[in-house]
Amino acid sequence: MYFLRTALIFGLLFVFAEAGQLVHAETLQDLTQALSVKNYTKKAAVVEKLAATGEVQANTILSALMDGALFTRKSDGKIVLGTKIKKNYLLVDPVDGTELGEVQKSALKKVRINNKVRIAIRAGIGRLELTSADPEKRISAAAAIFKSEAPAMLPVLRALVKSEKNADVKPALIRSVAALELLYGDNHDVQMFAVADLKAAGGPEVKALLNKVLINLQLNEPAQNSELAAAIRSAIAAIETQLETYGLIENLFQGVSLASVLLLAAIGLAVTFGVMGVINMAHGEMVMIGAYTTYIIQETCRIYAPGFLDFSLIVAIPLAFVVAGTFGILLERSVIRFLYGRPLETLLATWGISLILQQLVRTIFGPTNKEVSTPEWLSGAWEITAGLSFTYNRIAIILFALVVLFFLMMVLKKTLFGLQMRAVTQNRMMAGSMGIRSARVDAMTFGLGSGVAGMAGVALSQIDNVSPNLGQAYIIDSFMVVVFGGVGNLWGTLVGAGSLGIANKFLEPYSGAVLAKIFVLVAIILFIQKRPRGLFALKGRSVEG
Repeated sequence: MYFLRTALIFGLLFVFAEAGQLVHAETLQDLTQALSVKNYTKKAAVVEKLAATGEVQANTILSALMDGALFTRKSDGKIVLGTKIKKNYLLVDPVDGTELGEVQKSALKKVRINNKVRIAIRAGIGRLELTSADPEKRISAAAAIFKSEAPAMLPVLRALVKSEKNADVKPALIRSVAALELLYGDNHDVQMFAVADLKAAGGPEVKALLNKVLINLQLNEPAQNSELAAAIRSAIAAIETQLETYGLIENLFQGVSLASVLLLAAIGLAVTFGVMGVINMAHGEMVMIGAYTTYIIQETCRIYAPGFLDFSLIVAIPLAFVVAGTFGILLERSVIRFLYGRPLETLLATWGISLILQQLVRTIFGPTNKEVSTPEWLSGAWEITAGLSFTYNRIAIILFALVVLFFLMMVLKKTLFGLQMRAVTQNRMMAGSMGIRSARVDAMTFGLGSGVAGMAGVALSQIDNVSPNLGQAYIIDSFMVVVFGGVGNLWGTLVGAGSLGIANKFLEPYSGAVLAKIFVLVAIILFIQKRPRGLFALKGRSVEG
C-alpha cells in the first residue's frame, strides 16, 4: 500500500511537471522563438498558437513576420525585430520591446515564410482583431478569415456571432461562418443553411467561393451531392442577377461622375461662348493651369507644412480660380479683343495659344505626369453592400460640380455683373447704348469662365493624370456639351453634360471607349440638324438674328 501511494504521488508530480513545461512552452517569448524552425508546416502551427494567445503583442509579431521584419540573430539564435537605419539594423525584442542595439545585416538571418505560413498569419491576425473594440477592424478580420478559409477559426467565429451586437459586423461574421461550414462541414443540413447565408450575403467573392465548391462537388460524388449542388447553382444565379443590377447602378454612378467632370470643364466655356461668341480652343489649358496650381500648392505644403497637406486641396480651389481667371483676362485683353467678329481667326489664334501654354508647362515642370495626392478624407470608398461601392473622391466631384453651378447661377441672376453679362449676351449694341461697358464685361466674363475651368482642374487632379495634355482630353467633349445643351445656357450645360456622360458610360462596355464617343458624336450631329440651337436656346434679338 505504501509503495502504491508513493508511486501515485510521483506520478502526479510528473504530470504536474509536464503540464508546467507545456505552459512554459506556450508562453509568448517561447512561441516567438519557435518561429526560427525551418519546417514551414511547423512554423504555420506556431503562428496559429501565437494567435491563440490573444495577446496584443502577438499581432505585432505576426505583422512583422508578414512584412519580413523578423530576424534570427546569428550570434545566439534569438528572434528579433529589425528596423533598418542607414546601413545597420536597430534590434528590438518583439515581445517586451527592449532595445538590443544595432548590428550589420550580415549578423542577421531573415525568418522566411511561404504561402502556407502567410495564410496562417492572415488568419491569425484576423483572429486577434476579431475581439478588437473597433468595429471596422472586426469587419476586416472577418473578411481576412473568409479569404484565408482557415477551418480552425470556425468555433471562434460561431461563438462571436452569438455575442456580436453591432449590425454591421454581424453579417461579416455570418458570411465567414457560412463559408467555413460549406467548405469543411460534414452535415448536409448545415451546408444547406450555409449556402442560404452566402446567397443572402452576395458579392463577387461569395460567387467565386460557390463556384469553387460546385466544381469540387461535381468532381467528387456528384450524385450524392446533387441537392447541395442545385442549391449552390441557384445561389450563384441569384448573385449574378444581383451583380448585374449593381453593375448598372455603378455605370450610372460612373456616368454621373463623368457628367460632373464634363460640367466643370464646359460650364466656363458655356459662359464665354454664350456671351462673346468666341470659340476658345485654349479653354482646356485653363483646366491644366488649375491642375498644376493644385500640384504647386501640394508640393509647397509637403515641404514647408506637412501637417497642412490634407487641407491643401481646399486652399487650391480659390487659388486655381484666381490664377486661371487672371490668365483668361490677360488672354482676352492681349489677343482675343482684336479678333471679335472673325471666328476662324479666333479659333486659330486660341489653338496656337493652347500649344504655347502646353510647351511652357513642359519647359517648367517637364513632360512627365505629376502626382497630386488624394487627401485622407477623400480616400477610400463608401461600400453600400458587397459588390457595390462608390469612391469618395468621385462623390466629392459630383457635389463640387453642383455647388459651382449653383454659385455661378447666383452670380448671373443676383449680381449687377450677371445682369450686365445677360444684357450683352442678348443684345450687345443695345447694352452699349445703355451705358454698359461691353469690353469690360467681355474681359470679366472671360476671366470668370477661365477661373471656373481652373477649379475644374483641381477636381480633375484627383481622378486623372496632371500633365501638359490634361485639358486636351476634355476640350472636344466640352464643346459637344455646350452645343448640345444650348450655347450660353447653364441649365442646358447641366443637361448636356449629364446626357453625354451617362450615354458614354453605358455604351463603353458594349462598344469600347472610342466607338462610344463616335456614337455620341454622330447622335449629337443628327440632333443639331433638328435643333440647331441645342436643347435650351437663348432668346434675344442678337441671338435670334
